[in-house]
Amino acid sequence: MDISKEAKRILNDERLINHRDMWINRMQNLFDNKPDKFNDENVIGVFGAWGTPSDPGLMLENPELWVKEALESIAEQAEACFDENNYCPLCIEFGLYGVHFVGSIFGADVFFQDGNWYSRYLTNAVGELKEVDLDKSETWQIVKRAAHEFVRQDVKLPFFALPTIASALVVAVNLYGDEILMEMLADPDAAKHDLQIINDTLCKMHSELRNILPEENIHPVLAFERTQPPGYGQLCGCTNQLVSAEVYKELIAPLDDALLAQYPKGGMMHLCGTHDHLIPIFRDMPHLKTVQINDRASEDLEKYYTGLRPDQIIYFMPCEEMTIAQALQITGGNRLVIQKPPAATVKK
Repeated sequence: MDISKEAKRILNDERLINHRDMWINRMQNLFDNKPDKFNDENVIGVFGAWGTPSDPGLMLENPELWVKEALESIAEQAEACFDENNYCPLCIEFGLYGVHFVGSIFGADVFFQDGNWYSRYLTNAVGELKEVDLDKSETWQIVKRAAHEFVRQDVKLPFFALPTIASALVVAVNLYGDEILMEMLADPDAAKHDLQIINDTLCKMHSELRNILPEENIHPVLAFERTQPPGYGQLCGCTNQLVSAEVYKELIAPLDDALLAQYPKGGMMHLCGTHDHLIPIFRDMPHLKTVQINDRASEDLEKYYTGLRPDQIIYFMPCEEMTIAQALQITGGNRLVIQKPPAATVKK
């Protein structure tokens, strides 16, 4: 079933596409350290909109219909992208199973309760994780069906945001809880075995979806506020705060960097906790081009700004302890993308 003619017209409107590309070009200039004075503070503010189908359950029951409804929904919001001061990207977000998406593919019992996804831990010991055949995974085939449907609808404007293909450590903790953390110290070979299997699977997922979706439309999770130019990937580094710098450098950083290397320009790491002990390692990761910080991590903006490479960009979500004004004072507006709702302006 095709989307309506009006939605198709809107989502292929050259005026809207040119506006999107103008912001993307400005963002790429920021990534490339090229001068682009587009507002008083010389920073990009980004917070967009996403399509919301009537029933999220359609992801599982009928992913093709979910895509159609999501595209119809985002077409109705298209005029929101005309914000002169901030970039307002438009996307559809196929967030199946939330952060437990990959865990479900590895056999975790994933369930929905009180508005969130949860999963029960695997019962096998760390070191015994088996490779999964993605071709036989019903969950993975649902995602590919949605991606193929997006391509079939032939719309150029919106991003297709992937499910949460998080990171090896995030997935391992979701599968095993604190047992994987203990085994990194007690039996690092067993932990390394499972982490490698997980990361290889994550790399395959990104590769397969990159072969389906156009580069200008494919985007990792939360495309409406972590928007990057085409060619950049993303991983979730939330749980990195749970390990020491030594463990991260030896067991995790090579996997994270290899995952970001699936994209031609490298990519972003999301951080939301106390990760400042890892900044020297982040600095040395060649494919880590961007860090995205929110909540507790935002408080450490100055540490990231001074500790990272001059070519590493910071996506910053303001918080009570680190306001936009403070962020601008620290950075001078350099290497900074501010994530915020449309009501908040860069000047505040």
